Amino acid sequence: MGLVTVLQLQLQPSLSFSLDFGGRFSCSSTSNSTLLRVSVKCSALSTPLSLGQIAMNCTEAVKGEKGNEVESTNILEFIDQCTNTMQLKQIHAHMLRTSRFCDPYTASKLLTAYAISSCSCLIYAKNVFNQIPQPNLYCWNTLIRGYASSSDPTQSFLIFLHMLHSCSEFPNKFTFPFLFKAASRLKVLHLGSVLHGMVIKASLSSDLFILNSLINFYGSSGAPDLAHRVFTNMPGKDVVSWNAMINAFALGGLPDKALLLFQEMEMKDVKPNVITMVSVLSACAKKIDLEFGRWICSYIENNGFTEHLILNNAMLDMYVKCGCINDAKDLFNKMSEKDIVSWTTMLDGHAKLGNYDEAHCIFDAMPHKWTAAWNALISAYEQNGKPRVALSLFHEMQLSKDAKPDEVTLICALCASAQLGAIDFGHWIHVYIKKHDINLNCHLATSLLDMYAKCGNLNKAMEVFHAVERKDVYVWSAMIGALAMYGQGKAALDLFSSMLEAYIKPNAVTFTNILCACNHAGLVNEGEQLFEQMEPLYGIVPQIQHYVCVVDIFGRAGLLEKAASFIEKMPIPPTAAVWGALLGACSRHGNVELAELAYQNLLELEPCNHGAFVLLSNIYAKAGDWEKVSNLRKLMRDSDVKKEPWCSSIDVNGIVHEFLVGDNSHPFSQKIYSKLDEISEKFKPIGYKPDMSNLLQLSEEDNLMEQSLNVHSEKLAIAFGLISTASSQPIRIVKNIRICGDCHAFAKLVSQLYDRDILLRDRYRFHHFRGGKCSCLDYW
Repeated sequence: MGLVTVLQLQLQPSLSFSLDFGGRFSCSSTSNSTLLRVSVKCSALSTPLSLGQIAMNCTEAVKGEKGNEVESTNILEFIDQCTNTMQLKQIHAHMLRTSRFCDPYTASKLLTAYAISSCSCLIYAKNVFNQIPQPNLYCWNTLIRGYASSSDPTQSFLIFLHMLHSCSEFPNKFTFPFLFKAASRLKVLHLGSVLHGMVIKASLSSDLFILNSLINFYGSSGAPDLAHRVFTNMPGKDVVSWNAMINAFALGGLPDKALLLFQEMEMKDVKPNVITMVSVLSACAKKIDLEFGRWICSYIENNGFTEHLILNNAMLDMYVKCGCINDAKDLFNKMSEKDIVSWTTMLDGHAKLGNYDEAHCIFDAMPHKWTAAWNALISAYEQNGKPRVALSLFHEMQLSKDAKPDEVTLICALCASAQLGAIDFGHWIHVYIKKHDINLNCHLATSLLDMYAKCGNLNKAMEVFHAVERKDVYVWSAMIGALAMYGQGKAALDLFSSMLEAYIKPNAVTFTNILCACNHAGLVNEGEQLFEQMEPLYGIVPQIQHYVCVVDIFGRAGLLEKAASFIEKMPIPPTAAVWGALLGACSRHGNVELAELAYQNLLELEPCNHGAFVLLSNIYAKAGDWEKVSNLRKLMRDSDVKKEPWCSSIDVNGIVHEFLVGDNSHPFSQKIYSKLDEISEKFKPIGYKPDMSNLLQLSEEDNLMEQSLNVHSEKLAIAFGLISTASSQPIRIVKNIRICGDCHAFAKLVSQLYDRDILLRDRYRFHHFRGGKCSCLDYW
């Protein structure tokens, strides 16, 4: 046995406490020839209130066992002084020894400390509760309250149901607010509505505390209209009521109503407080109303609000979200106190505006590199099209001793991996999640699934999907989206049916993905029927992305007139994306007249859309109208339209290599071009002829190098994949635009002649080339 140091405190002949340095605490008694021993395991030794003090205080309170009663007030004072669970367990042991645990008030005090104090331990609190012979309503409410704020608020309702069955007292005005809080965190509207009914039946519907909690519940559950109905019918309102309603409007995406309510509050002479101003500033930020936001900041200054960190942070957030980084910077520099929210708000604001040098300066100046700060910087790069930098920062964070990646960090890193097609890095993150026993919740599972799908491994995506025990609507939607990208429309429809059978209600994202699945698989009737069912059957009002999908479904199938008619009947104005879908369809099917109509409408909405020029130029070229091609090229030059840099990337051994059209900057360029020459020689005997129409795209006009089909970026990536990966490995490529027809034919032949799987993801979908065929069946 190893050396064990034991601290022995002999308090009375019949009562002793002992604690070894393994954290085991014992209390024993030998009174009246009986032995009572209570052992508890604790985790900390160093506490503000020492073990000796606790023990000595308990001794003084005992005063001997035969005739002197323990003063219950002393026990209550000891409980209040405890700063960790070990001390509470010492008190608990003493209460058991002296039978004080049988006193309902003292037992409830101990339960309160375990359930809702700074040193709470809900598992132990529940065990303590179960040992109370007849817990009163206060004890039930305390346990419900503790779980309402915990990571598992569902337990509050299980305890509540048990209370209804076992407690002789009916729930009171203190019970329901805690239940509404738990329902708010679960965001289950029906559950809160049932509780609302119970409040009415219990004649508690005029209680201000309950009604304020009810407004908060409806607001956080996405039902601001119901919150407003409660607010309007309240017999009396305090500032908390107004704050709750303003916040409900802000959370519910109704910032205009939130600001109007604040003005009404002013007219009724209800004095706002800090919480009011934070909610109003949040509404200004969501509305992106800088003018009103500045007025609110002046109001705060003129009405004597003392400097408050939360309020300053809310003003910072408003300035940043309204795009006024200079005002935010001035306020930040004046703040006497700053916390992690202050620093990360400024960092995030600069990063999202593309001021990366400023963002890094703020990051470097931080007194401590919190995980949230790393997350803000990594997320900003990932969301602003710089996934390579995001992953580099993630690696740097791992080397840092100040912060540890959390769920948000991993999600950002997975999203960056998905953008780059960096499957090795994404797989490493998956291993990291398993190694550190990180809970694969719905958010993390959705990102992991999406990463595998976008990196060309549909089977691994499906494995992740099946590994999630409780799938929410986003996990289901992501898997449907993955199948859509691979052109597996029938499988996507089957999964959609399984989702409905699992009683998961689809949302707008689900319908975007299932309509895309129908689009890529040519399932016209199924897609049209699903679109028509959205509102009447599922209660989802179609949004612009759903209209774009339907136009693309008709257009891709060659039903161009039907697509044009559908656009004319849209109840909302068609956007550039709608006209772009029609123009793309016209390009595939060579309809010049409709293409010109789509082009004109698209250019009115987006005058600098270079894609419109490219598509219409290709249509004219295929029709042999070279004069119009020339005019378009001149117009593009005169309009100074900036073209998106088109490129392809390939992940080889965890390193992402990127190629532009005609790229010769890669260290292996000579070998790559030699491989392309070899491929060309192999193609000659089988009669391969390049699709020369692709030379007419405007993207090829800059120099002679770009005028050759043989140097398209995806061909360079394929050649590099052939020379740098094992013959058993698939070649995984990501392209940032739609693959051209010639490169599609090229990839099919390479997959046949070299017996290699090629997975190419373009902007819209996946192409899996194998044995001279593509998974899209040339329907793309």
